[in-house]
Amino acid sequence: MKIPNLTIQQLLEAGVHLGHKTLRWNPKMKKYIFGKRDSIHIMDLTQTLELTKVALEKIYSTVANNGKILFVSTKKQASEAIAEVAKETDQYFVNYRWLGGMLTNWGTISGSIKKMKKYEADLVAENRGFTKKELLKMSVKKDKLQRSLGGIAEMKKVPDLVFIIDTNYESLAIQESVKLGIPIIAILDSNSNPDGIDFPIPGNDDARRSIDLYCNLIKDTIINAKKTAPSIEIQKSSEKKDNIEKTKTVAEIDRDKLEKKFSSKKENKMN
Repeated sequence: MKIPNLTIQQLLEAGVHLGHKTLRWNPKMKKYIFGKRDSIHIMDLTQTLELTKVALEKIYSTVANNGKILFVSTKKQASEAIAEVAKETDQYFVNYRWLGGMLTNWGTISGSIKKMKKYEADLVAENRGFTKKELLKMSVKKDKLQRSLGGIAEMKKVPDLVFIIDTNYESLAIQESVKLGIPIIAILDSNSNPDGIDFPIPGNDDARRSIDLYCNLIKDTIINAKKTAPSIEIQKSSEKKDNIEKTKTVAEIDRDKLEKKFSSKKENKMN
């Protein structure tokens, strides 16, 4: 398994250690906070380093097994960055607005995607037979659907893994992922809620340098994993032989593994 090298120095240079003002913190993040400086919480980068590696290993194994990742961040600072990584690595993304039921009501969402594609086809077809007014209305509707659904237009089923930047913005995405048992990797700032996150990465979720670092690490991991991924035909053949009944969801299994690995590291960093 080949994941990118990462050091605490890189995290420091990207400002990953800088949390929010102490008045804005979420007490549930206490175990990931090293201390405070000038009324700002400082994240514990030793934990960030180890947990980032665990998250990257999960990304690698998911992609190496032909799994798909859904990137989610509708906040301005991260929306372009996650869309760029998703496009470059052939994954999915939501960076404008999370529509209720995007995962839990896939039938309705896929119907909207078909409608969007029909608008696109009608707008480029020759001899369309539409008036200028009708074409303008179709263009407006298509653009509206494109903003929300363009990043998942080719998604045929729910993703195997969800990556989120800023859990405070994406509570609906978290709720739906948890309900379906989809593992979640998330960047958690000092004001974030870690509940429901299977692979937490404590760190700054606002600074562009920090966001770029996370995205580049994930992009490199996916590229490396794709080199070892089996062909779709081989994977389908393997899946037919492996029909073992599972008593736990993937998320539960991953969460158990993570808790065991870090159970000895959960001593308080601040009292």
